[in-house]
Amino acid sequence: MLDPSARERALTIIFTFIMPSEGMTILGLPIALWVVLATALYAATAFTQNAVKLRKIPGPWSYAATTYRLALDAWQARSVHAILDLHQRYGHVVRIGPKEVSFNSLSALRTIYGAGSGFERTDFYRMFDVYGRPNLFTFGSGKLHRERKKLVSHIYANQTVLGSEFSGMVQRKVGEYLGLLEKEPGHASEIFRSLHYFSFDAISEFVYGPDHGGTTALTGCRQSQGLIQDILNPARRRLAWFAVHFPAYTKWITTRTGVLERLLTSVGLMPMKKPFTYSGIRQHALQAFHRFKQAPKEVQAKAAETTVIGRLFKVREEANLSDMDIASECADHLLAGIDTTADSLMFMIWALSLPQNKQCQEKLREEVLQISVADQNGIPTPKDLTHLPYLNAVVKEALRLYSPLPAFEPRVSPTDTLIDGFEIPAGTIVGMSPFCLHRDEAVFPDPLSFRPERWLTPGGGTLVPESDLKNKYLWAFSSGARMCIGMHLANAEMLTMLAALYRKYSTTAKHPDTSPGITSRFEVFYDENAPKMEEHECWIDFKKLVDGAATE
Repeated sequence: MLDPSARERALTIIFTFIMPSEGMTILGLPIALWVVLATALYAATAFTQNAVKLRKIPGPWSYAATTYRLALDAWQARSVHAILDLHQRYGHVVRIGPKEVSFNSLSALRTIYGAGSGFERTDFYRMFDVYGRPNLFTFGSGKLHRERKKLVSHIYANQTVLGSEFSGMVQRKVGEYLGLLEKEPGHASEIFRSLHYFSFDAISEFVYGPDHGGTTALTGCRQSQGLIQDILNPARRRLAWFAVHFPAYTKWITTRTGVLERLLTSVGLMPMKKPFTYSGIRQHALQAFHRFKQAPKEVQAKAAETTVIGRLFKVREEANLSDMDIASECADHLLAGIDTTADSLMFMIWALSLPQNKQCQEKLREEVLQISVADQNGIPTPKDLTHLPYLNAVVKEALRLYSPLPAFEPRVSPTDTLIDGFEIPAGTIVGMSPFCLHRDEAVFPDPLSFRPERWLTPGGGTLVPESDLKNKYLWAFSSGARMCIGMHLANAEMLTMLAALYRKYSTTAKHPDTSPGITSRFEVFYDENAPKMEEHECWIDFKKLVDGAATE
C-alpha cells in the first residue's frame, strides 16, 4: 500500500480521466485505457516504494527474492532454525521473504503482539479452521477474537482453574497416569504416547465433560488411545507444508476420489494418505457436540460452569452462535490442548532424566517431598505447587528451551509501521518465533543448556521477579490479546504431573544420545545437544521410590 501522499497523487490521476462522459477520448486514447494506465501507475508506484523500504532491511538476496527459499527450509523441517541462523548473522531484524520480515527483540515483541497492537493474524491461520468455521485461534480480526474470547475467558481464568472443580480433575488425571505406570509400565515408558493420553483425557473432559466427549485413554480405552494415532503420524508435516505453500493445489489434490486418488497416492503426489490430519479427533469432537446438544436442558445448564461447551451453549443466542460455530470452537480447544501440554511434559521429563541433569532431578524431588499432601492418592493440589520455586523454575526453563509452539507467528498491519527503526509497509508480513527469542545469548547465556537455576535469585531461594528481563523474553504462551487462553490449565497440569511423578519415581533416559522430536506445523523440534533424534518417540525408565530412594 502507498503512503497518503502517493495514494492522493495516483487517485488524482485516475479521477481526472474518469470524470468525462462515457465514450470521450483524451489525447486520442479511449477513457478506459487511461483508467487502466493510471491504475497500473498506482500499483507500480506502490510496489516501488515498498520495495525501496524493504530493501533497507538486512538479509540474503535469495530470501528477499522469492518465498520459495524459506519454503525449501520448511520442506527440510528447519525453517525456524534457518531464521535463527539469519538472526545470528544479520541481527534482530532480517528479511526472510519478498514481503516478510522476522524480528527478534523485546521492542518488536511489544509493537507487533502487545496490547493495543494494530497487527492482525494473516490468512495462514485459516488452515486451522474446523468444520469450515473460524474460531478463537483462526480469527484474523482482533474485534472478532475479543468478542469470542469474552465468552469463555472466565472458565480459563487462573482462579477458576485452581478452584476445587478443575484442580480435582487435574489431580484425578495425574493419578490415572501414575496408575498406568503401575499397571502397564512397558506401555507408559514410551512417554510421547502415554503423555498424549494424559493431555487428551484432561482437555477433552475440560471442554466437553466426562459424559459427552471426555476420553479415557489412561484407563485403557482402546478407542480413545487409537485417536492419538492422528497425532503420531509424521506425514501431517508434509500436508501442512503443501497447505501453506501450494493451497490451491492442496485443495484440488486432497479432494480427488476413486481411481484418480489411488493413482496420485501410488506415485507419491498425495501429501498425506487419507484420512487426513486430526480427522479422527475432529470426528470425535463433532460427535461430542451432537451428544451435548441432545442432552437434557438441565444437564446443559449445569455444564455451563464446568465445561467450555456448556458455557458456549449458555450464551449461544445472545452471541449469535451457530451449531458449527460452537462445534468449531470446542474442537479447536480440544486440539490445542493435546500436543502442547504433552510435548512440554515430555521434554521436561526427558531433560530431568539425562545423566548430566541428575542433580536437577534430585533438587526437584527434595522440594516436592517437603510439601504436605492431603489427597489420598498422594497427588498435590495445583494451587500449592504454584509457590514452589524450583518446580516452577524447571517448568519455565523447559518452556524456554523446548517451547510447545516454537514456530514463526505471522502478523500483518493495514497501515505503514515503524518497528525497530525500520519502515514496514502496510501489508508486509512480520513476526517472531519463541524458538529464536528464547535463544538470545544476551538474555540467556549458554542458551542450549537446561539450567533451571537461571530463573532463581542468587542463592536459589525464590523465583526471579516478573520484572526480570528473562520473564519479558519468555514467550511460550504468546502475549497481548492473543496470549494462549489455556495457559493456566496447562500450567496446572504440568506442575501437578511433575510434582506427583517425582514424589514417587526417579527417571532415567533409556537412550540419552537420542532426543525425542516433536512436530509443530511443518517443523521438527528436538534437543539440539543430542547427536541423534527420533521423531515422536521417547523412552524413559521409571524406578519407584521407597523412603525417597529408588528401588532396584
